[in-house]
Amino acid sequence: MIEIERKFLVKNISFKALAFAQNPIAQGYLSSVPERTVRIRIKGDKGFLTIKGNSNKTGMSRFEWEKEIPIAEAKALLLLCEEGVIEKTRFEIKSGNHTFEVDEFYGKNEGLIVAEIELNAETDSFDKPEWLGDEVTGDIRYYNAYLSKIPFQKW
Repeated sequence: MIEIERKFLVKNISFKALAFAQNPIAQGYLSSVPERTVRIRIKGDKGFLTIKGNSNKTGMSRFEWEKEIPIAEAKALLLLCEEGVIEKTRFEIKSGNHTFEVDEFYGKNEGLIVAEIELNAETDSFDKPEWLGDEVTGDIRYYNAYLSKIPFQKW
């Protein structure tokens, strides 16, 4: 239940040609306080309820619990969320032994593209594709809960 994740900006859209999957995502927050974010997500035709805790000092690790829920329930809960529902497309790209999830944002976050990689340990090494840009792990501006409140276009 501990998620270990690193985040990066993306330099260009060459990653799209490498994607083995892509899904539209809509997500909102029932609670966006950092100590316990409660997220509702619709990814493709599936719904999810996710609870996350604070990040550790490195910004790489934090508690995460996720459960798939019926799509009808996710749609209903999304209507109860705080203002600022996030819309994006998630691309999944294999790189060595890992998979990058690259999110291309829309709406008020248009122009932002962020790549994430989940690791088994904070010290794990991984291949860095040429399209991978600067690391933003631990920078709260790139957390979706933050982007729902202060979108990229307002920076």
